[in-house]
Amino acid sequence: MRRLVLLPLAAALLLALAVPPGQVRAADGPAVRLSAARAGAGGSVTVSGTGWRPRALLMLLVCGRATPDRGVTGGTNSCANGDGRAVTTDADGAFARRLPVAEPPVPCPCVVHVATVTGARAEADAVLEVAGHPVAPLPAERSAGRLAVLSDTRLTGSSGLLTWFGAPPGRTLVFTVGNTGTSPVENPVFQVGTAHGVFAPEWDERQWHGTLAPGEKARIKLPVELSAGAHGDYTVTLRYAGRVLAEQPWGVPRPWGVTLFWVLLCLVVPAALFRAGMAVVDRLRPPRPAPHSGPRPRVRLPRLRTTGTPVTARTPGDPPAPTPGPAAGAASLPWFTPDSAPRGPAGRARAPHDDSPTSPATPTPKGPT
Repeated sequence: MRRLVLLPLAAALLLALAVPPGQVRAADGPAVRLSAARAGAGGSVTVSGTGWRPRALLMLLVCGRATPDRGVTGGTNSCANGDGRAVTTDADGAFARRLPVAEPPVPCPCVVHVATVTGARAEADAVLEVAGHPVAPLPAERSAGRLAVLSDTRLTGSSGLLTWFGAPPGRTLVFTVGNTGTSPVENPVFQVGTAHGVFAPEWDERQWHGTLAPGEKARIKLPVELSAGAHGDYTVTLRYAGRVLAEQPWGVPRPWGVTLFWVLLCLVVPAALFRAGMAVVDRLRPPRPAPHSGPRPRVRLPRLRTTGTPVTARTPGDPPAPTPGPAAGAASLPWFTPDSAPRGPAGRARAPHDDSPTSPATPTPKGPT
């Protein structure tokens, strides 16, 4: 019977000895282990962990003014963010990453803070002593009321038509908090942060007007708004008194109206410029002669006079053809017209004759003298 009692104690002692120093293990949560519990600025330590979600993206930071029990009291503002490292866990939820040791902006005690970047929030801290960095006691924890989130947070609301054209998207963060302290909390001021991807959140203060007595709970609604044209995966973080109370993912759709506007602009502007250019060309073009709208003038061709009388065929029953007169008779010579033909003394037309000296003389009858 005595041996049966000693066996569990020996197993527990062996398990305690198997956990190396510098490791923080949660009962059902993630664990973080350091290769060295002390390092100087400029050096590095190997951070390894187990029990995390498979394929989860983690952020590793050296933070001051923090302990594994109280966490990072000043938030990420107490960490050396510029020297942080990111790592992705494997299929078993384990990782190992080398982290450079940097001095945080606040005094120690210091820890290596490991937290998830996306998805459900999980975090763990491991004590790290930064050699040569100043050490100061942690600020006293307030004995006043302490708020805790009692229900899952959610974002309510929807985007309107203006958001589709690039207006700032907005939602309402709804959650239930309870006062787990010993004194009432009046008009608590919450900090709501919005982070895009792996970037640090941008914090805005939101005050809730009311009083929470010890043991009392209340449903709180806080507005959340992003910048104009924001789209993608965002994370909304709720913080109070330096402690992170909850996180909520927010997928913001792309404002396709802005894209449609630019497409139409690229089509309308060139078309307008083309039409303006064609109007200028029409003004500078010389005027064309107006087409003749009246009837075309008829051109009279000279009648050709033929010598001889045209012969027409006659049938036995036709009346006799009229005898042409002098004007309609034989055609005149082409160089004379009926009015310009030479006439004799009595006005009769006479044939032209040659008066040249070489013409033969015409004998004249001689009478008695």
